[in-house]
Amino acid sequence: MREVLIITDPERVRVLSDETRFKILQLLREHPMTINELSDAIGKERTTIYRHVKILESAGLVEELEVRGNERVYARSARLFLIKADPDESVEEFRQAYLQVEAERLVGILEKAGIEIKDREKLKELVKEVLNEIEINSQSVIKRISQAEVDLTEIELFHVLNMLVFMQSCELCEKAKKIKKLVGF
Repeated sequence: MREVLIITDPERVRVLSDETRFKILQLLREHPMTINELSDAIGKERTTIYRHVKILESAGLVEELEVRGNERVYARSARLFLIKADPDESVEEFRQAYLQVEAERLVGILEKAGIEIKDREKLKELVKEVLNEIEINSQSVIKRISQAEVDLTEIELFHVLNMLVFMQSCELCEKAKKIKKLVGF
């Protein structure tokens, strides 16, 4: 299993945009599972889960790990997936929904840490805008890393993303000032 898999191909993002397949990947992050285990956890028929697993396997997101009796055990092909597809009509709705979820999570993290948020909705919208800008402006570098098939660890990915944000920091200064006004550090 790889540490990080960068997904820049819109076809692969479309595979991920299905709710059932996304749930399968979330469950497989915890530990490898059989079709029966996935079916029980998600509450869908085995045949449905099998079909989704095969689509994920064809896209290189899931792999067969072993055979237990007459059941196959599946695992994610990477511990962490970085989804950075070029803006494309067919994946834009998923990309925007994903950014919304991430913005909500980031605001939630700040709240759990006891940080005062003056206007939650405004902060979420600004965070989503910033994440979107960083993502779009980072596309060319991320795509080149992906195409070069560089095998990154989670720490290396973290450093690459920090560097990309740093390189864009001057362009994001105005939004940073607005966010600072909404967050009481």
